[in-house]
Amino acid sequence: MWTAMFTSMAALGGLLKIPVGIGSIALDAVPALLASILLGPVSGAVAGGLGHLLSALTGGFPLGPFHLFISVEMAMLLLLFPFIYNKSRWMGYLFFITFNSLVLPLPFLWMMNSVFYWALVPALTAGACINVILFCFVLQKIKPALMGVKEGKVSAG
Repeated sequence: MWTAMFTSMAALGGLLKIPVGIGSIALDAVPALLASILLGPVSGAVAGGLGHLLSALTGGFPLGPFHLFISVEMAMLLLLFPFIYNKSRWMGYLFFITFNSLVLPLPFLWMMNSVFYWALVPALTAGACINVILFCFVLQKIKPALMGVKEGKVSAG
C-alpha cells in the first residue's frame, strides 16, 4: 500500500516538468528517494522505475522504447541508494547525482552518439540535483512526524 502511494506521488512529480534543452526535468525521483529510505530499497526501486515510466508517458515518450531501459536503470539506482545513503548521507547524494547524470545515460553514448550523451548530461545533472535537494527538504520536514509515530506520540487515525 505504501509503495503504491509513493509510486503515485512519483507519477504526480513526473507531471511537474521543468523544460530544459533536451526534454525536461521531472520531479519523479523525490518520492522514489523517500520510498527507498523510509520503506526500503525494493519500494524505492518500484517507485523509481514506475515513476520514470509514468513521467515519460506524460511527456509523450520522447525516447520511445528506451524509456523501458531507463526505468530499469532507475529501479537499480534506487535499489542501491539506501545502502550508500545509510553509510553516509553525502556519499548517497553524490552517488545518486553522479549515477543519474553520468553513468546511467552511458548506453546512449553507444546507442546514439557522444553529442547526444553530452547534451543530456547538463539537464540530467540539474534534475538530479533538484530532486536530491527536494528529497533532503521533505525528509527533514517529515522526520519529526515519523519519530512521533514510532514513539507513539502521534495518533494514526
